[in-house]
Amino acid sequence: MQGEILQFYSNTRSSRKELNHSCPLEEETLRLPLAVLYSLIFLFGLAGNLLALWVFLFLHSRRNSVRVFLINVAVADLVLLACLPFRVLYHAQGNVWSLGPRMCKAVGNLFYMNMYVSITLMGLISLDRYLKIIGVRGSQRGCGPRWLRGSRWSLVTCVLLWSGSLVMVVPMIALTEGNEEPGKCFQYKQRKHARGKAYFNLFMVAVFWLVFAVLLVSYGRIARRLLRASQDKPDLPNASRYASTARKSFVVLLLFTICFVPYHAFRGFYVASQLRDVSCETRRLMDLTNELMLLFSALNSCLDPVMYFMLSGSVRNATTQALSQFLHLHQEPAMTNSSTTEFRRTSVSHASNAPVLVTSRGSLGLITTTLRLQR
Repeated sequence: MQGEILQFYSNTRSSRKELNHSCPLEEETLRLPLAVLYSLIFLFGLAGNLLALWVFLFLHSRRNSVRVFLINVAVADLVLLACLPFRVLYHAQGNVWSLGPRMCKAVGNLFYMNMYVSITLMGLISLDRYLKIIGVRGSQRGCGPRWLRGSRWSLVTCVLLWSGSLVMVVPMIALTEGNEEPGKCFQYKQRKHARGKAYFNLFMVAVFWLVFAVLLVSYGRIARRLLRASQDKPDLPNASRYASTARKSFVVLLLFTICFVPYHAFRGFYVASQLRDVSCETRRLMDLTNELMLLFSALNSCLDPVMYFMLSGSVRNATTQALSQFLHLHQEPAMTNSSTTEFRRTSVSHASNAPVLVTSRGSLGLITTTLRLQR
C-alpha cells in the first residue's frame, strides 16, 4: 500500500514536470528588458536607501517613532534590493536557475517578506502621524497618547514585526512544495497540492488592502485638516506649511498606489488560477502579468527615499545641508594656509550642526501644536 502511494506521488510529480515542459511560460522578449530594469532599480535603490540610512543614523539626531520606522523601511528595502541581482542573473542567463531550489526559495521568500514589511511600516507611519496630528482631541481628556511621544513603542512594534515575519518565512524556505522545476525560478506554479502557500498569499493580499485603507484614511484626514486650517486662517505664519504638508501626503499616497495597487489588484486572480486547472495560454498570461506588476512593486524601493524626505522636514534639511557641504568642499581649491583651512573646518562643523539644531523639532510637532490651539 505504501509503495502504491509513493508511486502515485511520483507519477503526479512527473506529470506536473511534463506539463511545465510542454507549456513554456517565460516570454523571451522580456528577458533582457527585465534584467536591465532590475539592474537599474538595484543601483538607484541601493544608492538612495544607503544615503537615507546614513542620514537617519548619523545626521538626523531627533529620536522619534517616525525615525525608527523609516530606518526599518530602509533596512527592509536594502534586503529586498539584495535579492534583485539574483533575478538579474536568472534573466541574463536565459531564464535558467543554477543555484538550486533551496536558494531559489530563499531569494523569492525574502523578497516578498521585505516587501510586506515595508508596506506594513508605511501603514504604521501613517497611523503614527494621524494619531499625533488628528487624534489629539480625545487624548486630552484621558490617559492620552503619551506612549506615542517617544520611540519606545515603535521599537517594540518593529521587533515584533521582524520576528513575526521571520517566523512565517523560515518554514516556507525550509519546506518543499513538490512543484519545483529544475533550472527554473520565479515562474508561475500550480499550487493545487500546496494550498497552504496559496492561502497564505491571499492572506498577505488582505493585509495589503488593510494597510492601504489605513493610509487612505490617515493621510486623507490629515490633508483635509491641514488644508482647512490653511484656508480658514491664511494669515497664520504656518498656513503655507499646512498646505505643503497636505500636498506631500497626496504624493506619498500616489507613489504607494502606483507601486503596489496594480500588483495586489491582480494578485487575487493569480492565486485563484494556481488552485485550479487552467489552460497553457492562461498560465502564460498570468506569469507575464505577474512579472510586469512585480516590477512596479520592486520600483518602490527606489521611490521610498523620496517618501522619507517628504515625511520628515528635518531629514530633508539635514540631507540637503550635508550634500551642499560635500559639493562645496570638493569645489573649493586646496589651501596651503593652515589658519584658513582651520577656519573653514570650524565653519563646516558649525554648519553641519545647524540643521539639527534648527529642525530638531520638525514640522510635525509645530503643526500638531498649532492644530491643538485651533481647537
